[in-house]
Amino acid sequence: MRSPATSPVSIGERIDAIAAAGYIGMGLIADDIAAVRDSIGLGTLRDMIADAGLTHVEIELIERWWVPRGDAGNTYAVRDLLLDAAEVLEPGFIKIGSRTGPAFADLGDLVAPLCDLADQARQRGTRLAIETMPFSGLATVPMGAELVSLTGHPGVGLLVDAWHVFRAGTSLDELQASLTAEMVYGVELDDAAATVVGTLFEDTVDHRLLCGEGTFDLPGLVAVLRDKGFDGPWGVEILSTSFRALPVHEALARAAETTLAIL
Repeated sequence: MRSPATSPVSIGERIDAIAAAGYIGMGLIADDIAAVRDSIGLGTLRDMIADAGLTHVEIELIERWWVPRGDAGNTYAVRDLLLDAAEVLEPGFIKIGSRTGPAFADLGDLVAPLCDLADQARQRGTRLAIETMPFSGLATVPMGAELVSLTGHPGVGLLVDAWHVFRAGTSLDELQASLTAEMVYGVELDDAAATVVGTLFEDTVDHRLLCGEGTFDLPGLVAVLRDKGFDGPWGVEILSTSFRALPVHEALARAAETTLAIL
């Protein structure tokens, strides 16, 4: 919730900590990408990532991608930034969301703009991964899977985040029934308490727990995804007040250790 939403930890220190903890990749949000572009440059960032031995990059997040350029609420500033960054950083995918609010009643109007964005991403050498969120228009993974199917574009898939699966009330049986092997581009693992703390948004940004420290059936989720043939990238995304207070090297090492125990 910083404005701009840039990390207080330097990009060099983050890359060092990521590599030291044993990860093979990293993710970056738009404001951080803009800050790097305007300081050391994206080419230098690409080289730093490669020099650290990291081979997977994810960038995010494009919302309201169906709003035309020039219309109120459009997000073309972020869209243009991430598409340009994709040419340099060569991410496995660009993560996209939808908008905060009730779930869409009809997904049909989203198909054409999603295909257009996916075509632009493909021209930059990457793909789109839809991340569903229970407080958004695309509220559940089954909804996201339906949109992927309706779109029928080879460059559109899903980013499955455990928090968004379980806080949306999606069962593992529903997850199993809705997914196909080729749909899932990436997974994010995390945990949480049985009861939502504050609003859903407050819970997701301030109260996530390390894997195995909460109530989510993470082994069950992993089993469903492996049964579908998914073999990575497995990511870990811990957003919490207490996690952010830790030194970055300690935080990333603890996240890696607890997530690998689940995997």
